[in-house]
Amino acid sequence: MVTEEEVAAIGRTLLDAAQPLPARFRALFTLRNLGGPAAIDCIVRGFADSSALLKHELAFCLGQMRDRAAIPALLGVLQDSQQEPMVRHEAGEALGAIGDPEVLDILRHYSEDPVVEVAETCQLAVKRLEWLQEHGEEPSSSPYHSVDPAPPAEETDVATLHAVLLDESRPLFDRYRAMFALRNLGGRDAVLALADGLRAGSALFRHEIGYVLGQMQDEACVPQLTAALCSRAENPMVRHECAEALGSIARPSCLETLRAFAQDEERVVRESCEVALDMYEYENGPQFQYADGLCRLQA
Repeated sequence: MVTEEEVAAIGRTLLDAAQPLPARFRALFTLRNLGGPAAIDCIVRGFADSSALLKHELAFCLGQMRDRAAIPALLGVLQDSQQEPMVRHEAGEALGAIGDPEVLDILRHYSEDPVVEVAETCQLAVKRLEWLQEHGEEPSSSPYHSVDPAPPAEETDVATLHAVLLDESRPLFDRYRAMFALRNLGGRDAVLALADGLRAGSALFRHEIGYVLGQMQDEACVPQLTAALCSRAENPMVRHECAEALGSIARPSCLETLRAFAQDEERVVRESCEVALDMYEYENGPQFQYADGLCRLQA
């Protein structure tokens, strides 16, 4: 059993701005895995931090934990116009992931937010909650053990899914469903079909493409991810997700780019590269798990 003192100690690492960001990320994901009120309290306190990247990941982890106790804090972040758009977006997505229909009215309200990434996220979260109400249960579990913003489409033909993915006239929810179906199918053809989505019109959509390509960890998409990260005209939220995807893929072809952009003028990009380089080392090293906060504490 993990003691309250151990949870608190891991929380102190998370909340200590003097700690290297990769160590704080590892502490965060340790708390996510541990769960419980004390872990949630530590994570929620992190929303006062100055790093948009860290706050984005705090919201992501709270959504993946699916604990209703996090709902008030996530609502506060979504409603706070002083928080960065990528943080508010992730809070909206987390509320959809938790799956409580009590937040539907608030999500519908923010589906018309002037910040497009927030509005689109809340539209997707509303659709996910309505889908859950209609079907009465969560989608079948993801092979990546993630709670996704849309259930995968039932279609299994890569070409058909590719066409839906890129069809800007289709509802965003349908295109997300095609995205997660392609991810679950896997293989080079699916990876390359998804990589075409990095040219889509919605920055939110492009950022989610980066996320799923990172989950798939296939080197076939490294050129497309690299191009997106290198483009200073690209939305920083997209560049951030592409950097983290390169860290997860963790092939030598990723390393030079991540090192170069660890000095980027955009804070969220350089911090993402810093975290990605730590993930690269983890993927290529002997460590048993990435979320090693408890091991570090006990050592």
